[in-house]
Amino acid sequence: MSALTVASLLALLLAGPRVVVAASFTLGQEERSDAVRVGVRSVTSESFDAEWRVAAFKNERLKDDEPEKLLRSQQDRLVIWAQLRGPREDFARFYAPRILLDDRAIEPAFVQNERTALRTDGGGYLARCVYRFPTKDMTEKARLLLVIRDADGRDVSRFTIDLASMR
Repeated sequence: MSALTVASLLALLLAGPRVVVAASFTLGQEERSDAVRVGVRSVTSESFDAEWRVAAFKNERLKDDEPEKLLRSQQDRLVIWAQLRGPREDFARFYAPRILLDDRAIEPAFVQNERTALRTDGGGYLARCVYRFPTKDMTEKARLLLVIRDADGRDVSRFTIDLASMR
């Protein structure tokens, strides 16, 4: 995979659909400029990460080298943003993700589970979680299985990630 491969990959997994349907592995210069422009305009949206919001609320423009620094910091990482649904506000606190690739299990380099999930209109809870996995054993055409386990090691969610179907 290239130097920027997977650095820009943001896979938003919803508890309903079990297949991730879109991602980008490598952004060209024009695509990066577009992404920065959209990010700057979308700073108040919860679907964008903290870096955009911090810059916006400080009323500062992102420095020209900041997007490149952020991309480098995510180099060789598969970043997954997962939205998981559960019965109580702390349901996801001790969840443990892993990726299954063929006969190998890939453990995450970083896990951030939302400790206090948001209450939904239907009475359930929505936890927004971020997972980063090393990509050294992955190819751009790999078919991955993200498995989320509870504190007792039981599988609670499974999501298929078909990298071949993503651009």
